[in-house]
Amino acid sequence: MEYSGIVLVVTFFALLLLNVPISFSIGIATAVTMLFSIDFAPAVTTVSQRLAGGVNSFVLLAIPFFVLSGLIMGRGGIAKRLIECAMALIGMLPGGLALVNVLSCTMFGAISGSAVAATSAIGSFMIPQMEQKGYDKNFATAVTSAAATTGMLIPPSNILIIYAIASGGVSIAALFVAGYLPGILVALALMIVCAGYSKLHGYPTGDRLPFSIVIEKVVAALPSLLLIFIVIGGIIGGVFTATEAGAIAVLYSLILSVGIYKEVKISELSSILLKAAETTAIVMLLIGASSAMSWIMSYVNIPQAISEFLLTLSENPILILLLINLCLILIGAFMDMTPAVLIFTPIFLPVAEQLGMSPLHFGIMIVLNLSIGLCSPPVGSVLFVGCAVAKTSIEKIIKPLLPLYFAMFCVLMLVTYVPAISEFLPALFGLG
Repeated sequence: MEYSGIVLVVTFFALLLLNVPISFSIGIATAVTMLFSIDFAPAVTTVSQRLAGGVNSFVLLAIPFFVLSGLIMGRGGIAKRLIECAMALIGMLPGGLALVNVLSCTMFGAISGSAVAATSAIGSFMIPQMEQKGYDKNFATAVTSAAATTGMLIPPSNILIIYAIASGGVSIAALFVAGYLPGILVALALMIVCAGYSKLHGYPTGDRLPFSIVIEKVVAALPSLLLIFIVIGGIIGGVFTATEAGAIAVLYSLILSVGIYKEVKISELSSILLKAAETTAIVMLLIGASSAMSWIMSYVNIPQAISEFLLTLSENPILILLLINLCLILIGAFMDMTPAVLIFTPIFLPVAEQLGMSPLHFGIMIVLNLSIGLCSPPVGSVLFVGCAVAKTSIEKIIKPLLPLYFAMFCVLMLVTYVPAISEFLPALFGLG
């Protein structure tokens, strides 16, 4: 059985090194391991069943809805209004445009549920704007890339839905509410770094706007921000499930983008639907393949072996949790969030529970941890989008990213060792 585990790990990483797409690497490694363990017919049958079973969940229906609503709002003039709102509120502070960038990415990421969409929508406006005002383009790109990841924690977030499935049934409503404080802490930490970095480099501040203009910009952005309250309020109040909330988000984003803002034409909806279908297909293939790999890992006792190994290293929970975090940071640098959550939750969650960590607390920790990977080389998808938008290279933005990485890591340590940051709000609303 131990040889099967070696075959799985070696095959998977060999395929990754050959630049085979992650979903195919996972699926092929799983199939090869099954063929190594049992005969061809039952091996193929089992892999097929696990692939299909991995996506056979009512909860997963929320994902295509949230993907579609995010795409509609991405084209619906939401980003422009959020940026103007942020500019009116904090643009006059030290490093004003950098702070506006962080706040805009946080708000848009929370609405769209996509770090990539936030990077593209906010970055395409803010990076040229910051460069025009005297900010270094590479710093502007680094800020956008780091700040866009906050949308993974602040709901609606597809990755929190995926973790709910991987963990065996943690409440999606509780996860959604639990993500607020950590997400806000990450945004605040990034703002502090941006303010200090901007002051150190002498970057300009924005003009203080008249109070009437500030009110006007905030009111203009309120319809967009209202989506958060509709979705989360409905879920917490028991009015609808996460899946139904996704459908409502689509309807609301259509009304807002097509009917009120008139930024999206009816003729554009077909291309948006097609893009949503493509994105959903990619995510579902990752989920199915990762579910199959997770099953074969359990079959060959890999999670149990890793759990026993970690617990024999030390009896100190602080040290073990630090080791888990360092492993996940390394994993996040090489693997997309979806397969990472599906594959490594069954491995590390039992260890965390033995150390007294709740599945809810662990879920926020792993999502925050892997969010750092989204803006980390060599695989970080957000990093590539940010560089493409700014027309720069990854090598040039690593240096300004370092203090932002440090800020995110500090918040990760706080979230890891202070359970109340994740558990206070769910307990307050009776969702713990």
